[in-house]
Amino acid sequence: MKTQIETLTPKQLQTTPGAAAEKELVVKTNTLTPELLHGMHAYWRAANYLSVGQIYLYDNPLLRDPLKLSHVKPLVVGHWGTTPGQNFIYVHLNRVIKKYDLDMFYIAGPGHGGPAIVGNVYLEGTWSEVYPNVTQDEAGLKKLFMQFSFPGGISSHVAPTTPGSIHEGGELGYSLSHAFGAAFDNPGLIVACVVGDGEAETGPLATAWQSNKFLDPITDGAVLPILHLNGYKISNPTVLARIEHEELEQFFRGCGWEPYFVEGDEPETMHQLMATTLDKAIEDIQQIQKNARDKSDTTRPRWPMIVLRSPKGWTGPKVVDGLQIEGTFRSHQVPILADSEHPDHVKLLEDWMKSYRAEELFDDNGRLRPELAELAPKGDRRMGANPHANGGILLRDLRMPDFHDHAVNVPAPGAVDGQDTLVLGKFLRDVAKLNQDQRNFRVFGPDETLSNLLGAVFEVTNRQWEAREVKNDEFLAPAGRVLDSMLSEHQCEGWLEGYLLTGRHGLFNSYEAFIRIVDSMFSQHAKWLKVTLELPWRRKIASLNYLLASHVWQQDHNGFTHQDPGFLDHVINKKADIVRVYLPPDANCLLSVFDHCLRSRNYVNVVVAGKHALPQWLTMDEAVVHCTEGNWHLAMG
Repeated sequence: MKTQIETLTPKQLQTTPGAAAEKELVVKTNTLTPELLHGMHAYWRAANYLSVGQIYLYDNPLLRDPLKLSHVKPLVVGHWGTTPGQNFIYVHLNRVIKKYDLDMFYIAGPGHGGPAIVGNVYLEGTWSEVYPNVTQDEAGLKKLFMQFSFPGGISSHVAPTTPGSIHEGGELGYSLSHAFGAAFDNPGLIVACVVGDGEAETGPLATAWQSNKFLDPITDGAVLPILHLNGYKISNPTVLARIEHEELEQFFRGCGWEPYFVEGDEPETMHQLMATTLDKAIEDIQQIQKNARDKSDTTRPRWPMIVLRSPKGWTGPKVVDGLQIEGTFRSHQVPILADSEHPDHVKLLEDWMKSYRAEELFDDNGRLRPELAELAPKGDRRMGANPHANGGILLRDLRMPDFHDHAVNVPAPGAVDGQDTLVLGKFLRDVAKLNQDQRNFRVFGPDETLSNLLGAVFEVTNRQWEAREVKNDEFLAPAGRVLDSMLSEHQCEGWLEGYLLTGRHGLFNSYEAFIRIVDSMFSQHAKWLKVTLELPWRRKIASLNYLLASHVWQQDHNGFTHQDPGFLDHVINKKADIVRVYLPPDANCLLSVFDHCLRSRNYVNVVVAGKHALPQWLTMDEAVVHCTEGNWHLAMG
């Protein structure tokens, strides 16, 4: 295939505000044959049609009859703006999965993009396998549409109910951290992470671009970020869409990425450009990994990423009531109000939906036509069916040491002093050592592993670190079981959540005073676990374990400014079938508690322990009895 590079035309430059003509490039290529281009465009139309149907329709899913107000949901709730771009991405990822036989799944970061992912999971057949009542026919389409943002149905964002998802779309900022957590220790996996340009303005996402300094191309998988630059939030422009192209490219190159730009609004050109760019990105990833693995090359690579600039609300209504909709903030949520106060809008909605020509996409029974269905991957290669996105399927028990081996000798209550977390550190060292070959256990923390006296783990592993090293650095290596070299609680939490949700084990150690930074992240994970308990197809995952030291009454020199034990208040407000809080009074109790926590499933376990020399109270046998009785009482609520 020969690729021709040309400067953008003036019309094309209009889609990249502020860009200099001599700096902008468009690729004209024949990556897609005419037949494949036609098929992919049709598949995209089908995904867009299903998305609009989910947002609006209560009945008449294939518009067999003229659309009436009674066919439209009484309360229309949803978000259209991000949806067509995500459908576009999903269709193109399907192609590269088939072409390169990729193990890949999709993380939808841009909040309320639920219609896109649900629609695509339905088109590939996964939704009907997980929810057999939503069949692949006209009756099933009606149920698919009715359930969306409807009482007793599903939420308007990607959620635990969505097969193929590990990321709750209701709160922005954590998609890229989750993606890297999933990629750690998964050398054959590529996580396609779509980042919304509004989401990119949040603190957690902004710092998550630095995650590429912690990804080992030999032992880990890859993350392919796709920044969805559609220009607007709810009613404001996005920052990254309004800076110069050169500045945006410099930003990502400064973060260590190799950015590729796919920009425009003409579908045929965009399909070809996206296909060429995705091929380049996948081949870059494969070449980076091959070079690192064949040559044991530990040099930090410049991983590829894609910037997709497309109109917000692409293919939707152009103008409604004299106001521009497509390409503006007005397309963010519901672009047409088809209700009793706007009865004339029903015809606008019908015209919009008919523009996708559903009769060409679905057969007389309402099933996606076979030639289009063939474009989706098969079996576990479908992103909605990828086992990594239902991590309990892949979960394996940890190989656990005998915690009794680390018992503190307590001849009488209070007779000896001990440092509880120092003792625990040796136990965690043994856990890390026993599971080196399985590569399914990691310790996360914001530069507090040593200060929390868990340094014994460095006897058997290092900190994973891909950036430069200099003299006097300690415990840094391209691969390791500890990720504590980034001073961001958000990153640690997000990495660990992604690691757990894809079937592994770990813990997050921090100071009790600082853990409040991730209050809302904890809440999102707890809600995820609560919903999954009601979904029999969702397998249980390893518990999210917190170890909090430097607790409220032992703040050393930091004084009152650092004292806030409110995380426990926040946690205890959650359902008792999700959370557990442990306050072990000494080292032997801490050992017993942590052995229990690392074996548990589908909980959030919060353990608060001391790191200073304090009296030890119970022998190990007494501690086991004490903790067992305590666990029983907690389990009973």
